[in-house]
Amino acid sequence: MIVHLNHLQRGQAAGAGGLVSVLFDLLDEGRADPRLLPHLRVHVDWIQYRQNFREAVTVRRAIDTRGDPLALAEVAVDLRQVRPETLREDLARALSAATAEGDDTGRHILLEEFVPLGQSLIWRFNRLFWQHLAAWEEVSGRGFEQALPGSRSDANHPVAVADSVADFWTLLRDLDKHGQLPPEIFILEIGVGTGTRAALWLDRFRELDVERGTGFYPRLRFLLGDYSTPILDRAGAAVRDHPEVSFIAMDALNPIKTLAFLRYRILHIHLTNVYDNLPHDEIVRRDGRFYLVEARAYLPDADRIAAALGFPPGELAQIAGKLLDIGPDYFGDRRRGVAWWRAVWSGLRLEERLVALADLAEAPLPGGVDAVALEEMLRGAPDDIRFHLSSGAAESFVNTLPLLHPRGYLQVQDIFVTQMEEYRQGFRGPGKLDGSVVNWVNGPLLREVGTRAGYDVHFAPFRYREGSRTSILYTTQRD
Repeated sequence: MIVHLNHLQRGQAAGAGGLVSVLFDLLDEGRADPRLLPHLRVHVDWIQYRQNFREAVTVRRAIDTRGDPLALAEVAVDLRQVRPETLREDLARALSAATAEGDDTGRHILLEEFVPLGQSLIWRFNRLFWQHLAAWEEVSGRGFEQALPGSRSDANHPVAVADSVADFWTLLRDLDKHGQLPPEIFILEIGVGTGTRAALWLDRFRELDVERGTGFYPRLRFLLGDYSTPILDRAGAAVRDHPEVSFIAMDALNPIKTLAFLRYRILHIHLTNVYDNLPHDEIVRRDGRFYLVEARAYLPDADRIAAALGFPPGELAQIAGKLLDIGPDYFGDRRRGVAWWRAVWSGLRLEERLVALADLAEAPLPGGVDAVALEEMLRGAPDDIRFHLSSGAAESFVNTLPLLHPRGYLQVQDIFVTQMEEYRQGFRGPGKLDGSVVNWVNGPLLREVGTRAGYDVHFAPFRYREGSRTSILYTTQRD
């Protein structure tokens, strides 16, 4: 048995020590199958997201591609959720369920079968949130940005916005000096939020242009792109003083599909907290072998949740499917539908299993990524590691680069893992943020993808807010 301490949270030594003590007491009492112990991993986490997809103690079994059980099993413990009075019982149940013959699903309402994490229905819930954001906010009584750390988005920090404007203006001056500035100056922002950042950016750019007398502002063509029409409508109100703004319904996964007419013409592309909201898969390496993480969504404590929602337990999965297909209006009363949706989302958890891969080529690799790229990324990484295959982010990244002007640049503010060893130092998602999904993004993967596409990718800390976990990705075409 190997115990992994996966967090560096201060003040949790007593909790971790108590967990280990209870665990060894159970082993001394013979509460675990002796055949299990040589292959058991116990992962001790402290999940920073108050709302997440984990129970306090969970089990992950390993299988081969035929579904036959393998020896490896994992028990994961979230110290933040653990209750001392139930820890012993929870661990005993987990040790029993970790065996090939064990089962811990009798008390669950399953909402789907096992699928790779990137195909889980949590992403349908995520999309539902952005499509019906106004209804969610009306019932919750707060805007979605209030769920962020500090109740505001780093995208809207005025000094960061001013610096962004200054950097772009400097690029324009250089292009103009060398006679290379296009007649139309295209900028694209993907994932527009409330439109506040775009408004701040445009206000500051117009001010600077007037101060310097450069005449760039009238040539500006500012594009706001998002797949959610309600979000675009909201952003429109924020930038109403800037008639040069255009609104484009587009999929963040494939910007070039919608904007092919602007290939190689956009001088600046910006995204904030978009990549961390896109589907991803996860890969585990244990003892030199790779596993794909599969998950299935469920509701724990079936009877309690069913009673609270007012439906028989056997109907909850079907009703959840109708909600995802139709939206909260399925219930006739929209407020009632949102209340039901919020209750399901709050209770929703993910059961995981590890499916052995013969090699990395069997993983669901996104475009622009192959097994060789992953092997290069893993060079020097810890031997035992669980990491994101940031499929959505990589797909978006690859499908955005062709839009860049040869002198243009892509800037992404998000929560990035910038070195692979960081995956051993804390929980990286997925978590819940209000009604949406949030997960960290694999920066080394994007760096490798960019290198192969002929672009330089580097990261800088977001220095504008103390304690911010945001990093800024910069991408430019390699000379």
